[in-house]
This record gives sequence, structure tokens and C-alpha cells, in this order.
Amino acid sequence: MKTRAAVLDQVGADWTITELDLDEPKTGEVLVRWVAAGLCHSDEHLRHGDIVPRFPIVGGHEGAGIVEKIGPGVSRVEVGDHIVASFLPSCGKCRWCSTGRQNLCDVGATILEGSLPDGTFRFHRNGDDLGGLCMLGTFSDRSVVSELSCVPVSKELDLTKVVLVGCGIPTGWGSAVYAAEVKPGETVVIYGIGGIGINAVQGSAHAGALNTVAVDPLANKREKAEELGATHSVASAEEAMELVQQLTNGVGADKAIVTVDVVDSEVVTNAFNVVSKGGTVVVTGLADPAKITVELPSAILTLFEKTLKGSLFGSSNPMYDIPKLLDLYQAGELEIDSLITKTYTLDQINEGYQDLLDGNIIRGVILYDA
Repeated sequence: MKTRAAVLDQVGADWTITELDLDEPKTGEVLVRWVAAGLCHSDEHLRHGDIVPRFPIVGGHEGAGIVEKIGPGVSRVEVGDHIVASFLPSCGKCRWCSTGRQNLCDVGATILEGSLPDGTFRFHRNGDDLGGLCMLGTFSDRSVVSELSCVPVSKELDLTKVVLVGCGIPTGWGSAVYAAEVKPGETVVIYGIGGIGINAVQGSAHAGALNTVAVDPLANKREKAEELGATHSVASAEEAMELVQQLTNGVGADKAIVTVDVVDSEVVTNAFNVVSKGGTVVVTGLADPAKITVELPSAILTLFEKTLKGSLFGSSNPMYDIPKLLDLYQAGELEIDSLITKTYTLDQINEGYQDLLDGNIIRGVILYDA
């Protein structure tokens, strides 16, 4: 069959809308018609060369849609099911899945190549194979994906809203609740209030933090953070340090979470310095894997027993936490709708990413029926 998709051919190029050939689903695979796809900054990392995948590649790793066809052996979903895609597959059998760490599933090792678990591809153009980012490629009308990436959700839910629980919400929320292990009464500092950081704010508030300090140079993002649970917001790391010293009588923050667009040594150092003895720094944002972006005094790390850790997908388990977050949403305990600042058509994808880079949106979403 044919599908229209946004393809990135090389570093520095714009997204190109083109028609692709799409194979039928094979064993363990599912054909999904996407209803919505989120514009996450991780896809923009590919365009800027912060992370280099196998080119050319169909973008998009945050998606919600409807199952149109299933291949042999599929048991997780049926035709007609509504699903949210997890950008990390979970097999349920590997060492990591079987010990409750689905976010580290071995099947996800090749998500930047875009091939499916059998190592082959379902998108094609002029005889060439194209991968789908994170084995998904949600910047396409339709994709063939592994059932391991599919999380069934209630048909009562609006897929144009709950699309965000495929990446941004659990990554941010889990960074606070699971990775940082925020506890009632603690002081938490969150650097960068985009699609991930805003949900770290929600997670920190849910976990009972006494003080949640949002750090972002943009006033619109600081305002949104305070709307969704931040007790304070500041424009710079220097202001955050001064404020935290006042709030804690000079002790320092308990936790710091780094969710900026591109992680560098400066922001990690600022987070390390703002936390107290025994404090924890969680780095969730991404950077070029070949660059050294963490450089800290080991003596302070040791003598003050500080902890620095990374977090993928907010250390969440897709098959458990996506439904749980949707339960919180339906109960009115988690905000999703207002996180979506603007919607776009697939043809407007470059406009959407420019809005993201300009700081005009928290999260943009492509609607395929628009």
C-alpha cells in the first residue's frame, strides 16, 4: 500500500513529505492508522545532528492510532483497537523486562535504525529501505509496527490528546516520581520546561514536593509550570540557586532534574551544585552521545554523597505506566489537554518544529484528519 510520510534524509535537511510504499504486517506486527503524532524534540535532535540515526528515516515516535490489520501470532491487540505507541518496545521476556525495567528492553537496542525486531524494514522508496524512528515512524499516515510497541487504550479516550502518554508525559512524570524518587516535603529543581520538563513538574507535585522550582528563560513556560504544580519559577540557574538557598535555609535542594533540550556540562554542573548533601541529580535530556557533557568534581560527589543518574522514559514501564497515567488523566489528577499548545497537519511539520525551537509551544501535535 501507499502512505504519505515526513522523511529526514540527512543531518541539516528539512522534513520532506513524500509518498512511500508500505508492506503488509508480518508475524507479530500490526498495521496502524495514526490519528495523532506528537512533535517531540528528540526527532529534532536527528535534524541537528545531536543524534545520528540510519538515514533516510521516517520520523515520529509519539503516536496514537487505530489498528487496521494484524499479522500472524499477534495477541496484544485486535483489529479496531485504539492504541498508544510506546517509543520503547517491551518484549516481557528479556532480563530487563522480567525484572521490572521494561524501559531497558533488549528489543529497543536498534530504535535509531528503525528496523523492526526481525531486522527488516516496512517503509520503502524507489527500492530503498527506510526505517521508522523508534520502530514506529508516526510521521506517516500509516505504519507497520511490532505489537511489542502497542499499548491498548480505552476507545472512550480522545487519541488526539492522549497521544502524549507515548513519550513526553511518562518521561517527565517518571523522572520525578521514579528516577528522582521525590518524597513529600522535598525541594525539587527542574531545568527546562518543555514537553518533558512540564511533566516532571506534574510528577514532582504528585509526589508531594514542598517546593518545585521550574527553571526556564521563557516566561510562557514558567507560567505554565506554575499553573501545573510548580511553587516557584525562575529564568536562570543562578536565580534558582539563590532561591533554593532561601527556601532551604542554606541546605540545598533534595533533587534536581535536567530536562533541557540539549544537555551540556553547564546545566549538569548547575544541577549538581544546587542539590544538598545526599542529593540526587537526574539527567533525562539528551545530547550527542560522542560528546562529554558531564564533568564534575569527584571529591564533592564522594564527600557529599551526591548521586548522578540517567533516566530513559522516566524509568517507567510502558505496559504498566501508560494505562496508569491515563487513569490519572480520567480521574482529573493529570493534565494533558492544555499541554498541547497547537496542532498541525503533516504538511506543516517544519512549521511545527520551528515553533518548538522558538519556544512558542509546550507540545505540538500533528492531526491526520486535520
